[in-house]
Amino acid sequence: MDMTPSKPSTRSGFAAIVGAPNAGKSTLTNQLVGEKVSIVTHKVQTTRFQIRAIAMLTTSEGARAQVVLVDTPGIFEPRKQDRLSKSMVHAAWRGADDSNAIAHIVDAGAWYRNAKGEGSSQDRLASEDTDRVMAGLAKRQRKAVLVLNKIDTVPTDELLPLIAHFDEVGGYERIFVLSATKGTGVEDLATYLADAMPEGPLLYPEDQAADIPVRLMAAEITREKLFLRLHDELPYASMVETEKWTDRKDGSVRVDQIIYVRRGTQKGIVLGKGGETVKAIGAAARKEMEDWLGRRVHLFLFVKVRENWMEDRARYAEAGLEFDV
Repeated sequence: MDMTPSKPSTRSGFAAIVGAPNAGKSTLTNQLVGEKVSIVTHKVQTTRFQIRAIAMLTTSEGARAQVVLVDTPGIFEPRKQDRLSKSMVHAAWRGADDSNAIAHIVDAGAWYRNAKGEGSSQDRLASEDTDRVMAGLAKRQRKAVLVLNKIDTVPTDELLPLIAHFDEVGGYERIFVLSATKGTGVEDLATYLADAMPEGPLLYPEDQAADIPVRLMAAEITREKLFLRLHDELPYASMVETEKWTDRKDGSVRVDQIIYVRRGTQKGIVLGKGGETVKAIGAAARKEMEDWLGRRVHLFLFVKVRENWMEDRARYAEAGLEFDV
């Protein structure tokens, strides 16, 4: 009789990270994966499409679990005529509908400040969007776990009442409190998500951190640097496209990208005096691309005005967004 203990089987599946804009979805995704796979800025709606990040986690029984984290665009009330916003919200719910588990992440600090009547207009919008996500989950009859993020921004003696409120009104399977930025409390959530995955073979190689085309990831890196540099000056409606990707004989790569803006004045902002701003954006993006790819990158940025780029069907297809929603 073979008395050898059976090896825990592997698990694999999908977990959607949903929530209001700026709740910390991308930061949490990066923490769970253990490296940067999704761009993070303090500008709302940074994520425009589903980023499939791949986390190798461990179940409570010690089995390996590959959790494909679907970092979705923030769920908010899109303006009636804003096709991009509608497509992003649609993508977020599609990611939730197709997943084995759903984690609803909430900016606990924003919700607390708004509840106390001390919040900013941004806190009020975040709270309204949180209610909108809860309503959407209830409508779909999907069970989710609640992730109260940024708990370091809530007074310690207010945490239990905050948890009790969401426990009463949300119908969540479990509630986790954590700080995605600091990494505190993330391990418990990681174990839960690992346990929630069905048994099955790994879906991706163990050393793969994301399922995203390199040209698109390169564009995302530059878009992050663009937002970080010009978050107070450049409107949300700008985009970056990787136009050419050329592998060179010396092992380096040439990357040609176009930054699209909607107004001529915005082009001047991106370029900066004597081209200083776009050069700084390019230098920061190039360094991160080199760290990511592990080879030298020759990055060339061009700024063009395209007023109606948000109505270009091809741009949506490249990002995995549906045009007609």
